[in-house]
Amino acid sequence: MKFKINDYIIEYEVIRKDNKNLYFRFDENCKLIITAPRFITDKEVQNLITKNSSAILKMYEESLERKTRDSSFWYLGKSYEVTFDNRVVDLQIEGDTITCHDEEALKKFYDAECLRVFNEEIEICRKCFNNLPDFKLKIRKMRTRWGVCNTRDKTITLNSELLKKEVGLIDYVIIHEMTHFYEPNHSKNFWEIVKMALPDYKERRKKLRY
Repeated sequence: MKFKINDYIIEYEVIRKDNKNLYFRFDENCKLIITAPRFITDKEVQNLITKNSSAILKMYEESLERKTRDSSFWYLGKSYEVTFDNRVVDLQIEGDTITCHDEEALKKFYDAECLRVFNEEIEICRKCFNNLPDFKLKIRKMRTRWGVCNTRDKTITLNSELLKKEVGLIDYVIIHEMTHFYEPNHSKNFWEIVKMALPDYKERRKKLRY
């Protein structure tokens, strides 16, 4: 099913459940999913779409923007267009374009850059602390956290998705996790230590949505 708002033709699907209220959300393909109580008729759903058209339009435009952003290749805060060419041996970056052999070559580049960039920034951030214990770096993709500090095992785990962010935000996460070696909780003293290393940490934290 479809409906029109302004110049957009929006596809939608109604899912009826045993809930009391009606909810709107867009999936990863910019399709409107309407979760509705079983007793609501199709005409009532259409009336609610019309009534909430302004909010739905805003949600749709945000969904389109998110889809565009997610389909781009982000590296250190910059978006790149990726071109695959089986004649290319070594990955090349020119302007806003990355050219490489295939998806596997792109993944190898990304994984190698995670290791290189994170280790380089760790060495820079170490200089902000005294008596910082030796620790191991782990890298993995995480859904809800940018970093984790395990003080018992002396490891810091960084989210591989962090490589998509600009270096200043990567440094914030590293500083944040390093501080946990001194303060396990997010106490007032914890943030004072972070502030000594990064006076603008609040702005970086807000930008990262940590």
